Amino acid sequence: RLTQRRRRAKAREIVKKTAMHRLHRLLPRVALATSPLLAGGLATKTPARSQSTATQKTLRVAVVQMLVGSDKATNLKNAERLVNQACDGNADVVVLPEIWNSPYAVDQFRKHAEPIGHECGPSVSLLKTLAKERNVWIVGGSVPELSDDKVYNTSPIINSDGVLVEKHRKVHLFDIDVPGKIRFFESETLTGGDSATVTPLTEEHALGVAICYDVRFPELAITMRKKGASILVYPGAFNTVTGPPHWELLARARALDAQAFVVCASPARNPDSAYQAYGHSVVV
Repeated sequence: RLTQRRRRAKAREIVKKTAMHRLHRLLPRVALATSPLLAGGLATKTPARSQSTATQKTLRVAVVQMLVGSDKATNLKNAERLVNQACDGNADVVVLPEIWNSPYAVDQFRKHAEPIGHECGPSVSLLKTLAKERNVWIVGGSVPELSDDKVYNTSPIINSDGVLVEKHRKVHLFDIDVPGKIRFFESETLTGGDSATVTPLTEEHALGVAICYDVRFPELAITMRKKGASILVYPGAFNTVTGPPHWELLARARALDAQAFVVCASPARNPDSAYQAYGHSVVV
């Protein structure tokens, strides 16, 4: 009888392990297949992260959580110092926070806006110089971009040769009104973008970049993954109302949705600012 019990227990354990193995194999496909954007599956393009870990090299990513004030020149000097500090730590990629060159305020965006393209303003020009001098990729958080008299919340992506290889314009603008707590409408000043942004980084990885409120939309994360991104970068200035319950949770959720690494870079909290950034930059 004892032998029979042991055999039955062993058989149940084998069945349980087999079922769990099948579930783990299915989970990523089940999670990704829930989006209509992936009706054709992921077979259209092999994500960069799918290569064998034996051939991958360690990628060092530094997140700059800097205090942003009202003086633009001071903000640029602080950014330069912190990027250099990150490079001294052997960073391969440096990520800045959302709106690092300007106060995060709707009445300040146009005042601090710059061109980002063939010609760039002082903020992006600084990042291009640093990237080339320090041989590092820089995801330039975001800065207000002026184009055809419109202002965008734009993230410049600069390679280690100091070349602007891509830029992402924030798609989902942050409009919020929580009575008695916070009212903020980016749409009063900014124009939204309309694309998912992905650029190759190394043989193993590609960067997908979106900004702040974009992180609330799983379809955008999954679209970037489908285009080959293995690292999703979200510069974001969540506030002290939405940050505590949502910031890290959303980072983890997007990592799960896209089966990718997620980097969220926040400004530091400035007690003198009307808008209080949450901080707590996170890598998942």
